[in-house]
Amino acid sequence: MSVQDDQRENQMVDRFNLEVPEDRKRSDIDAYLTIDGQTVAFELKSATSKGVSTVRDLGPNHFAKWKNIHWIFGVYNRTGTRLLHSYYASPDDMAPWISSKERYIRPDVELAEHAMRGVSVDSVINLFGEKEFYTREEARLIMKNQWSVTQYAEAADLAVGRELRYSLDRMVEIMRSRANYVMSRGATLNNPHIPLSYIEKLPKITTEPAITLRNLVRAYLESTSSTDEATA
Repeated sequence: MSVQDDQRENQMVDRFNLEVPEDRKRSDIDAYLTIDGQTVAFELKSATSKGVSTVRDLGPNHFAKWKNIHWIFGVYNRTGTRLLHSYYASPDDMAPWISSKERYIRPDVELAEHAMRGVSVDSVINLFGEKEFYTREEARLIMKNQWSVTQYAEAADLAVGRELRYSLDRMVEIMRSRANYVMSRGATLNNPHIPLSYIEKLPKITTEPAITLRNLVRAYLESTSSTDEATA
């Protein structure tokens, strides 16, 4: 995140009186709103004339993360220093756009899964030879820095003395996991933009942003609660 993006995000947090965990990481939820005993997660985005940039390598993990996320889109002046107005989007508002991107990459996701299932015992033997066990160094040649020290230890299913080892079947699992990771990185979209025309159809917030946002969120939560009760 650039310094300017970070400043805009902080400005929106202050404007809407949202909460941000002190230990928040870049991939975490941007902010939270506590309302009527519920904690609502928010994605905060800045809008330009070209729309709203999202993320690099948009893929299945983002779709899962965004399923129940609420959004605020801040529209700034030309210099990007002053927030002019904002738009609020509920999870239902964003569902059509998210679903369209999910449909777009689904064939690539399926291809990645098929490639992963194609890894077999022969794949491991061709790479390392047939052995009674395999070492952490050999497992690391596959997973590299994708795994932590703890994950390598947890994956080991054999031991020779105090040394952790991996069976042939476990190495197949490890190689499949890596294949899925490598293929899935290709099954993504590079920073797709949400069009401004999509955003401008959303509820617009111009005055009393904190109060207006809470009214909009409360209305959404009440509507979904009523729907759940009707279908129960």
